Order: sequence, then C-alpha cells, then structure tokens
Amino acid sequence: MLKINGVYKTFNRGTINEKRALNGVDLELNEGDFVTIIGGNGAGKSTLLNSICGVFPVDSGSIVIDGKDVTRLPEHKRAKYLGRVFQDPMMGTAADMWIEENMSLAYRRGMSRGLKWAITSKERKMYREMLSQLGLGLEDRLSSKVGLLSGGQRQALTLLMAVMRKPKLLLLDEHTAALDPKTAETVLELSEKFISEGNLTTLMITHNMKDAITHGNRLIMMHEGRVIYDVSGEEKKKLTVDDLLKKFADLSGEEFANDRALLN
Repeated sequence: MLKINGVYKTFNRGTINEKRALNGVDLELNEGDFVTIIGGNGAGKSTLLNSICGVFPVDSGSIVIDGKDVTRLPEHKRAKYLGRVFQDPMMGTAADMWIEENMSLAYRRGMSRGLKWAITSKERKMYREMLSQLGLGLEDRLSSKVGLLSGGQRQALTLLMAVMRKPKLLLLDEHTAALDPKTAETVLELSEKFISEGNLTTLMITHNMKDAITHGNRLIMMHEGRVIYDVSGEEKKKLTVDDLLKKFADLSGEEFANDRALLN
C-alpha cells in the first residue's frame, strides 16, 4: 500500500542552518499494516509524514501509494489517497463551519463537485450515525460551529473525517499529544476501532513508547532521518520501554533524546 524508496530531504541547503531531515528512507507497508513510529528529537518522523502528503518536494527517491507514484504530485492531488490527523486539534477542521459542513467537505474529498444541494437528508442521517460512534453527543449538534467544541471533541471529529472515505493511507501525527490523558485515551481507542474495522493501512507517530508497543502490528524507530529498527509480530508484543531505550542506544550510539517520551 505504501512504498518509500531512497527518500532524501535537506532543508536550508548550503546555509549554516542546513539540516538533512531524511537520509535515504526505505519503507514498505502492506495493506492493513498499523505501524507506530518513535524516535528522538529531529529524527525525521514528521518530515516523513509531510513528504508522503506532499507538503514539500523530496530531493530524491520515490513515494508510491497503492501502486501510484505520487512523488511529484502536489499536495492537493494526493488528498484523495490520504487521511490525516494533526497534533494540533485546531488544524483538522474549519472552526467557523458547522459540524455537518465539515463532514460534508471530508465526504466529498477527491470527488467532482456539481450544482446541487450541499447536504442531502440522506447524508445528514449518515453523518448523525457516524457521529454517534464517538459517544460524545455530537450527533445532536450537527448545526453547531466546530469552533465551539473542546479540543478533544474536535480531534475526535477530525479522526472521523479522516477515515470516513476509507483512505488508502491514514497518517496520525502525534494526534493525542495535545490532549489531557483521559481524552487522549478516548481518541486512541477510537483510532484503534476505526483502523481495525476498516482494515486501514496506518502510520502513527507517537511520543508515548508504551502506546507505540501496545498499538499496531509493527513498530519502527527513526534516528537522523533513517529507519534504524523495524519490529513486528510476537517480538514487538514482548517489548518493554526499557527494551526500546536500550535498542536505541545500541543502534544509534546515543542516549534517547525526547523529553516528552521519557517523561511519559
């Protein structure tokens, strides 16, 4: 479902601030893989997701989604293949639009637009049923502006919008990091539910090593712009946080540097 081959990305090339963010990344995901990504500060985790989305062009290498080479496609042309939830709950929705209007935009992602009523009664019923899965009472607030929702409610809504068209690839970029622990747990449980039910191929960046071990069928560790550890199956299930810290030190020759991860 995803094939990344030899991807490099350097920012501020030729300046004192030059930074090689991706250093020959090779990665393949089969359909239905749920891969968690961990790494120290500046390891290239978010840069990897941004390169998949087309936020910026890569210097070299290729990115293929479901057999389609998207390496040179602009961001808006990749949108039909992808669902994404950002770290900031405010980024995935339009605050001044109603809940149903936000959902309508997500539902029509990648579709041609015509001159007809924006939201039909059939769609409204479907949105209400979808929202009821969140268990947050939003199904009775279709005409409420999204800006009136709490951060956790907005993130849950963003997640629902990201999966409603069953994307080829779901990207979760530390999507619970800005939430309080209880809300983060709820959003993570919803993520697991939608991924499992939809058999969605997923990449999830997390700063929480325990979550990285608990969720998904595969875990990768990044350091200095490349994948240094890739584990799955029973071996992954037996890992502990101490195992990951030791593995990082052995493979990188450095201590793990991510304050949020260590504090967590």
